[in-house]
Amino acid sequence: MRTDLFDFDLPAGRLALRPASPRDAARMLVVRPGEALRDQSIADLPQWLQPGDQLVVNDTKVIAAQLSGRRLTRGGEPTIDATLIKRLDGSRWQALVKPARKLATGDVVRFGNEGKVCLLGHLDAEVEHKGRDGEITLSFSFHGPVLDQAIADLGMPPLPPYIASKRAPDERDAADYQTMFATRDGAVAAPTAGLHFTPQLEAALRDRGIGMQRITLHVGAGTFLPVKAEDTAGHKMHSEWGTISRETAEALNAARANGGRIVAVGTTSLRLLESAAEEDGTLKPFAGETAIFITPGYRFRAVDILMTNFHLPRSTLFMLVSAFSGLDTMKRAYAHAIEHGYRFYSYGDACLLFRDKPSP
Repeated sequence: MRTDLFDFDLPAGRLALRPASPRDAARMLVVRPGEALRDQSIADLPQWLQPGDQLVVNDTKVIAAQLSGRRLTRGGEPTIDATLIKRLDGSRWQALVKPARKLATGDVVRFGNEGKVCLLGHLDAEVEHKGRDGEITLSFSFHGPVLDQAIADLGMPPLPPYIASKRAPDERDAADYQTMFATRDGAVAAPTAGLHFTPQLEAALRDRGIGMQRITLHVGAGTFLPVKAEDTAGHKMHSEWGTISRETAEALNAARANGGRIVAVGTTSLRLLESAAEEDGTLKPFAGETAIFITPGYRFRAVDILMTNFHLPRSTLFMLVSAFSGLDTMKRAYAHAIEHGYRFYSYGDACLLFRDKPSP
């Protein structure tokens, strides 16, 4: 499909720079294909679901993947900013760096800044490989849990570029940019639909008889990459690592057999569930990489309802929601959201999408 089919005008003022407080006070647009749009709030979520439905949340935890340092080799010591995007093994990470032109294979970068002490006060990494578009492989001087702690001590949360370009990250973001479910380190971007949840909302959902299941997809920086190809067929989707336990798969299969619906909290949960689904919708345990790219025409097998934030024009995420509820429906929903002041992107409001049922 042509990429420009997924374009729309988004005023700059619709970008949310801070989350709602409390988190479940954010707005929620309910989208049912063929029905009127409904303006609600996140706190209203339980009334839109039924006893026996199962919410599936992503329990990945965002690491402090934004590092700043300086090049030690070849003189000059220019400042280097790096965003870790994918762990390769116990001591090596893929990273995006700026300015990439200042680094060459074999260079050593020392990460650290005033006011933060990490073990010996700094963290060194050698540039092992340099690829295109500013992507490099860093081999760190520490390994395993020691490296993890060093990164946590020296790094900052890697805010999405459309927020970071408007303001600098700060200490508030360390808490704001984590979901209440975050327990498994590995993401470099938050599964942002989960940011809306509070203990009070979880209790209200459980009181209504709605289950909650956890899966893990470590969100990568590729989620921010625009689609540059003129046709979706020419876009290469990034891969991310995820896991669904046998117990979770069995619980979801049992709920669906009893008439319950699967409600994905976020596109990350949906992508992992669809990656683990058989043709008949049965979920199987999963552990590995997924690079599933969902565009209109895709036949959903596992997910019945999707809760998600509002996404960028021409993004793979807007393509996904258009596949789920219909392109015309989503263009109408986004136009309504823009007109009525909904806040977009990671810290913004949400929509509750019901799946478009194909004609028999």
